[in-house]
Amino acid sequence: MEFYLDSADLNAIERLARYMPIQGVTTNPSIVAKGRKPLATILPALRNIIGAENVLFAQVLADNAEEMVKEAEQLQTLDSRLVVKIPVTPEGLLAIKLLKARNIPTLGTAVYSPMQGLLAALAGASYVAPYVNRIDAQGGSGIKCVQELQQLLTLHAPHCQVLAASFKTPRQVLDCLLAGCTSVTLPIDVAEQLLRSPAVDAALVQFNQEWQDAFGA
Repeated sequence: MEFYLDSADLNAIERLARYMPIQGVTTNPSIVAKGRKPLATILPALRNIIGAENVLFAQVLADNAEEMVKEAEQLQTLDSRLVVKIPVTPEGLLAIKLLKARNIPTLGTAVYSPMQGLLAALAGASYVAPYVNRIDAQGGSGIKCVQELQQLLTLHAPHCQVLAASFKTPRQVLDCLLAGCTSVTLPIDVAEQLLRSPAVDAALVQFNQEWQDAFGA
């Protein structure tokens, strides 16, 4: 089971990485843009936080295969162990194939259907990222998509791993894990909600108060 943080907030990532068992960080152009720091700055900083052994992801912006490949190669000069995120479009599938030949690992992103994810895997992607909440928002079932994609990869592309993304609630995360998904990437607020519970806080206050009533501080 692998947990990733879907963020470029250096302070939040550093704080959560102290106690959460994370395996790395995923980013996308929107996430990086919100931080107002260029990739040349943010990627080394993220690598410094997560360490050499963990996985870091960044996404290309181009919409044709040739430019995607060029961008991917440029991104790898910033971090040689980077996994490059490629949107699963016709041009994206071609880029994934070309990058596979260059030994540059990829994640097929913006996946909205099991077959779309399988095609990315067969093209050579190491990871595929179904957008759970966005699928739900379009009237589908993000969890069912994850479950079916996981089954397809197990049967036909075992080299590739589902890395489920786009979560709004801890319940979505739990349902994904119960569906057999082995990797998820979480925004900071959802990651924090996995541990936060008013009931736990209330119980700890009660334990302390009753101890002090009996024995003092």
